[in-house]
Amino acid sequence: MPESECKFYTQSIPTWDSMLEDCNSATKSIYIEQYIFDEDMIGTQFIETIRDKSKSGVKVKLLLDMIGSINFYNSKTPDLLRKEGIEVKFFNVVKPWKILKYFHWLLRDHRKLLIIDEVIAYTGGLGIRDNMSFWRDTTARVRGQVVFEMIDSFNDMFKRADDHGAVKRIRNYRTQIKREYFVTNDPYFKKRFLYYTFVESLRNAKNHIYITNPYFIPDRRMSRVLRSAAKRGIDVRILIPTKMDIPVIESASNATLEKLLECGIRFYRYSPVFLHAKTAVVDDNWATFGSFNLDSLSFRYNHEANIVTFDKKCVADLKEIFYLDLKDSVEISYESWKKRGRVNKTREFFASLIASFL
Repeated sequence: MPESECKFYTQSIPTWDSMLEDCNSATKSIYIEQYIFDEDMIGTQFIETIRDKSKSGVKVKLLLDMIGSINFYNSKTPDLLRKEGIEVKFFNVVKPWKILKYFHWLLRDHRKLLIIDEVIAYTGGLGIRDNMSFWRDTTARVRGQVVFEMIDSFNDMFKRADDHGAVKRIRNYRTQIKREYFVTNDPYFKKRFLYYTFVESLRNAKNHIYITNPYFIPDRRMSRVLRSAAKRGIDVRILIPTKMDIPVIESASNATLEKLLECGIRFYRYSPVFLHAKTAVVDDNWATFGSFNLDSLSFRYNHEANIVTFDKKCVADLKEIFYLDLKDSVEISYESWKKRGRVNKTREFFASLIASFL
């Protein structure tokens, strides 16, 4: 990420405050892409801001996932915004006659983007919903060359939102390219750029791998690469929530831990609040952050995007945040983990059977 500035936020309210401040300063454009956008207190602040800016001549585009933002989708506000000149689109709308077809609930736009005046951009794991107010998340405010890639990627997804039907969407995604610093992951053949970039960086680690992720369910390839790194003497540490917000995902995640702990990988549970950050640091020269969870939904089914950076300061900042989080975490020992009860092991076994769909 050359010639770029990057500032990290780790608390939701200051992140939203900074976003709204930049939106209020916009003179040309505001582009928002979100998986979750609710019309609650924080959502209303964003809505009022973009309405005011639109009335003053600022071009506003709003791209939301239909399922993640279902309450907003079902409200009257999108039509109101459209009447005021704001472009509002919902990604992969599930029609009533497709509700019972599981496949149509997949292929979600899980990305989180805010771009102001095509100069300042935000990305990370934070959505726009009140119950996220006290989550521990990581979002970055960036400027510089990476913003141009983010604009290009946003415009591409905004155009794709008009593609109705899987066949047309797959045909159009054949033209999807790999960007250098804003790396995407799409549910189409040979378009999982972020997944392969992530795995390759883990494979090339020389000293340490520090991962923070709320939904840790690695597939066989990633699990094998992590175990191999630990066996080579690489310091592999993984930070996960004490309690996940979806029980079946927590059980599926727990099912993966024993083999990884046995290889010397160190796991920590973050205790103060729900951990929702999605970051990784490899050695002192590579890092990534964005919307990418380490589960099958992100690997195979969702549209995701992360910034990948080689900038020394950016990597060092994320590494420092990781160490600070460890101070509020409890390490899981292999010996104690083996002694967990039969009920938990049974839940984990059955959850592992459907892990490839979680």
